[in-house]
Amino acid sequence: MKLTYPAYFTPLEKSEGYCVTFPDLPGCVTQGGSLTEAVEMAVDAASGWVLDELEDGKSAPPASLPGSIPIEKDGDFVTLVVLDMDSYSEKYGSKAIRKNCTIPAWLNAAAEKNSINFSAVLQEALINKLGLA
Repeated sequence: MKLTYPAYFTPLEKSEGYCVTFPDLPGCVTQGGSLTEAVEMAVDAASGWVLDELEDGKSAPPASLPGSIPIEKDGDFVTLVVLDMDSYSEKYGSKAIRKNCTIPAWLNAAAEKNSINFSAVLQEALINKLGLA
């Protein structure tokens, strides 16, 4: 699912960066040291905000039209950011995915006898194999 939200950019006074807020996502605020970094941070912050809502069983809030958001001072501007929620939730979501695998019966018996948590072992092995540890 892709979502689009207006982001409000305010130049930082003592740097070339920007503070970014989202009128439709209460409390979602970020900043970047340059315009490019601010846009990247805006996408990440908004995606995280929306993912939290979705994982809590809520729906993503509707987006305002950019033209409906008043500009408060010179230098501020509003632009749209696109959120790829499928990609973001795959990378950062806490939703568990069920996987089935096949192992020899003797290995299953030995693991169960030793109270091995199969999910934990698989996660640990994948993290090590992928070099994510």
